[in-house]
Amino acid sequence: MSQLSEYAQKILRGELPPPAVASLIGFVLKEVEPGRSMVELRADERHANPMGTVHGGILCDIADMAMGIAYASTLVEDETFTTLELKINFLRPVWKSTLRAEGKVVQTGKTVGLVECDITDEQGHLVARASSTCMTLRGAAAHGR
Repeated sequence: MSQLSEYAQKILRGELPPPAVASLIGFVLKEVEPGRSMVELRADERHANPMGTVHGGILCDIADMAMGIAYASTLVEDETFTTLELKINFLRPVWKSTLRAEGKVVQTGKTVGLVECDITDEQGHLVARASSTCMTLRGAAAHGR
């Protein structure tokens, strides 16, 4: 188990506080298992763009966290990763809802992996779908990250 995966498990168990961005935005890590994670956000007017719907950047943040934790859960000791690319499709507007972002690892290779995330609302409607390309770092490249 990597340090990142262990860190996520400690957050989930309440042994460590969540990252500052999670507290700032208000999302919570709800589930972690190998290759999968779930992040939840109670979206309201604090998260609104000028049109009153949840800002796309907020959806990107919860998707990025869900995908990052899912990918980190597949790493071993002395490995970390960096995100090379993130893409998101916004499919439905949201004003107020409890949103769930489920990150799933689609493919891992020696260096590059693909992760996807579906964001759904309280009724199970697909709000957005994201994908991310991650690069696994080892040795000197992994230290200090």
